[in-house]
Amino acid sequence: MAFPTKLLNEGEEVVLDLHPHWWFLVAPVAVVVVALVATVAVATATSLTVLSYILAGLLLLAALWLVARYARWATTSLVLTNHRLIHRSGILAKSGREIPLDHINDISYRQRVFERLIGAGDVVIESAGEGGKETFEDLPHPGRIQNEIYRQIEASKTRMADRMAGRQELSIPEQIEKLDELRSRGVLTQAEFDAKKAQLLDRL
Repeated sequence: MAFPTKLLNEGEEVVLDLHPHWWFLVAPVAVVVVALVATVAVATATSLTVLSYILAGLLLLAALWLVARYARWATTSLVLTNHRLIHRSGILAKSGREIPLDHINDISYRQRVFERLIGAGDVVIESAGEGGKETFEDLPHPGRIQNEIYRQIEASKTRMADRMAGRQELSIPEQIEKLDELRSRGVLTQAEFDAKKAQLLDRL
């Protein structure tokens, strides 16, 4: 299921929309296949026996496990936009976490030998705030995810710098108003305020 566009902010675009790696589904699929083969083999070799009913029951349980596992896979996602990182999970009870790109301090990933072979692994995000370190497990191609997050962080910094550079300088009355705010907060003394104000007024 794609990330709903109605949840995006103005000017926000989805860069990556990921579900867990397909390896997440291998175990229940393998159990279903084994149970199905065993059930068919026993049913065709002999008449219906207690063993046949037991195998049919196991096949049903394996199928239910596969359905539940797939539902969990489909409702777990890691979404990267040009503004933030979003993690959502849960079938009935939902949970989610959002990390603004400018709050991310470090990104790393972990892969065991077998995970490298199949292109799976974990991505670890260190961010400012209460969350601290967060691990997102069983993701496809974690190295590519790390690189893309870094690219979006740099692009976000560039956009911010461009906006700051594009701002017009405050007018003299606005600058005097800002100085007065600093004076009222005790950042500037009255003498410093008067001196700065006189300099600005001389420029009129």
